[in-house]
Amino acid sequence: MIKLLKLLALLPMSAVATSEPLTTLDLTEHWVGYTALVLFVLAYIFVMIEEFTHFRKSKPVILVAGVIWGLIGWVYASQGLPHSAEVALRHNILEYSELFLFLLVAMTYIEAMRERQIFAALKVWLVNKGLTFRQLFWLTGFLAFFISPIADNLTTALIMGAVVLAVGAGNPRFVSIAFVNIVVAANAGGAFSPFGDITTLMVWQKGIVEFSQFFGLLGPSLINFIVPAAIMHFYIKDEVATGGKSKVDIKLGGITIVVLFITTIATAVSFHNFLHLPPAMGMMTGLSYLMIAAYFIRKSERKLQKEGFDVFRKVANAEWDTLLFFFGVIVSVGGLGFMGYLALTSEAMYISIGATYANILVGVLSAIVDNIPVMFAVLSMNPDMSLGQWLLVTLTTGVGGSLLSVGSAAGVALMGQSKGLYTFGSHLRWTGVIALGYGASIGAHLLMNSALFDVPV
Repeated sequence: MIKLLKLLALLPMSAVATSEPLTTLDLTEHWVGYTALVLFVLAYIFVMIEEFTHFRKSKPVILVAGVIWGLIGWVYASQGLPHSAEVALRHNILEYSELFLFLLVAMTYIEAMRERQIFAALKVWLVNKGLTFRQLFWLTGFLAFFISPIADNLTTALIMGAVVLAVGAGNPRFVSIAFVNIVVAANAGGAFSPFGDITTLMVWQKGIVEFSQFFGLLGPSLINFIVPAAIMHFYIKDEVATGGKSKVDIKLGGITIVVLFITTIATAVSFHNFLHLPPAMGMMTGLSYLMIAAYFIRKSERKLQKEGFDVFRKVANAEWDTLLFFFGVIVSVGGLGFMGYLALTSEAMYISIGATYANILVGVLSAIVDNIPVMFAVLSMNPDMSLGQWLLVTLTTGVGGSLLSVGSAAGVALMGQSKGLYTFGSHLRWTGVIALGYGASIGAHLLMNSALFDVPV
């Protein structure tokens, strides 16, 4: 046993001793680079038309990720540089693994709260309030704005969408406008918190923006939501909405799980801010809170002759297609960056037109292409920007997806939930109004956080 431990202790030293110098080849004008670009574009076309084909978005991007790195590996091996490609790929996988573990814990908690009827109880409470359509429009908007920083914007949009459908099924015009408002509010709310959107989480985990610094985007994010909502308000009739008088009871341990989720977030923040450890480690520690609580909930329910609460079923119910999609995107974009394309893009955008215009353009691009690869590409380029500029690109990629219904997970999910009442076309009619909010939020950030544009990261 002692000999084995001594051998293991020597392994890292021997690995370092035999490692070759890392070399990067410029493949931007090589046929392998062109092939990788075409494959990535084709994969993303499949992602964008998932709503019509029902071909899961994770499948094409994972396939293309494997092919891209297979091509890179072949080129580097033929040049006698296999170790360089290996190190680069391992770095991409490490970045993904931290994001994966963080999101897996968050999704598990969301699934646990959904199963314990937390969200159903909230929906019924809202439905039974007897509000007017205008009041419901604003209430669901504000709730979406303030819930999405804690839960993800997708879950928030689905909860508020269920409320709108429950009371407005007989008023298609209201449902359509309210869904647009929910998408804008959920995306705006997610932009000022590390937990509100995948893009903000990526920026925080990268260590570029500290946890407390994100809240500088609260004002601009609120303006992004308020401006279009104030205009849409006048297109809603001020009639009383009717809903059922049903009642939903929160299951045993539901409130405890909510408290544990908040504690888990605090643990992740503490690990990152005070211990200088990856937030994912704090989230995994928080998962143990849920697993321990699940043991006692399951034990109590079995005494009541009920089916016991099983935390591993909640892990199984996480959005695995989304998690695997992130793997394909991060590894694919990482491969394109390793070939040299991100350096070219960075020079074309951030040097040629300047950081401010580049970051605004990035936000518009995120309405067409998913904001995850867009933000990962920016992080991989790592342009030399001030804190104010990093917050600007965080804001624009977060709220830019609201310009089109397909620009965010919240919009895509609500199109499926609405059964034809909220469509790409119905959202497009309000794109001009949403763009006013987009521009106003950028202006507010430039004005309110002007001092941060001189602060280096």
